[in-house]
Amino acid sequence: MTNKEFESFVDTNDDWIKTRTGIHTRHICDPKKGENTLSMAHAAAKKALDMAGVDPKDIDLILVGTITPNTVMPCTANQLQALLGCPNAFGFDLQAACSGWVFGISVAEQYMNGGKVKTALVIGVETLSMLVDWHDRSTCVLFGDGAGATVLKRVDADAGGGIVGINLGTDGTAQDLLCIPHGYCKVPPYSAEYQVNQHKIKMQGSEVFKLATRTMVKSATELLAEHKVDIESVNFFFFHQANIRIVDHCARALGVAREKMWINVDRYGNTSAATLPVSLDEAWRSGAVKPGDLMLFATFGGGLTWGSALIRL
Repeated sequence: MTNKEFESFVDTNDDWIKTRTGIHTRHICDPKKGENTLSMAHAAAKKALDMAGVDPKDIDLILVGTITPNTVMPCTANQLQALLGCPNAFGFDLQAACSGWVFGISVAEQYMNGGKVKTALVIGVETLSMLVDWHDRSTCVLFGDGAGATVLKRVDADAGGGIVGINLGTDGTAQDLLCIPHGYCKVPPYSAEYQVNQHKIKMQGSEVFKLATRTMVKSATELLAEHKVDIESVNFFFFHQANIRIVDHCARALGVAREKMWINVDRYGNTSAATLPVSLDEAWRSGAVKPGDLMLFATFGGGLTWGSALIRL
């Protein structure tokens, strides 16, 4: 979906969107074609398993980061277990908005460290087009649909590679800055109060910008310091693709050159939990990252959540 298409139903234009967000296009699911959160997660998971050379029967854990499940019950992870044919896996969804994938790999790491899991499938997937108020130009131009999947395997400490460290955070006191006010038990869909677009994404843009940049930089800085890694030792950086100005601000604050970052917000917009795994997949396929590289991931999500991860390929 191009920026030009918005001009027919909301007061905006291509230049306004590109200048303020860096977004040129985004991808939108078509329910009439059977496209939804589960179908995207399934497609991404199958590709990840194929790339990793892992049999679905060898998956022990399925984690899905999403705020847009097809159904609340069963959860997306359970539906994926059946579709993929993973009879030996247990799984569940977790909700951390845009930080969902980083939270997911953190949970998987804990199960692996505890010896309960050897191979995990961690997915970030969102159909945010279902939660967007298409008459609110401050939010509808920002978001897109997408999915990314990763296979994690437990390795020996001396094998090289793997998760170096993860830093996570939440701030419930600022939840109203980026939220979906109504829905489910608080305001059921059948109530009159629900029908006023309060079941759509609401955002206080300027405040979110300040918090996103501050927390992402703080989380990444703390993580690097904890593991005694200097910024020059990191080979490649992945920042949450919400807005090009947020990415550029974080890069300047940390002293990261553009050529060491993956940028795709121009093509996809903000795909929430899918952003980082999609970016990693593209960077790997393009050769931008290679075995042995140390990568830093940093993200920020509604509710509010944030996190960073150091991973060596």
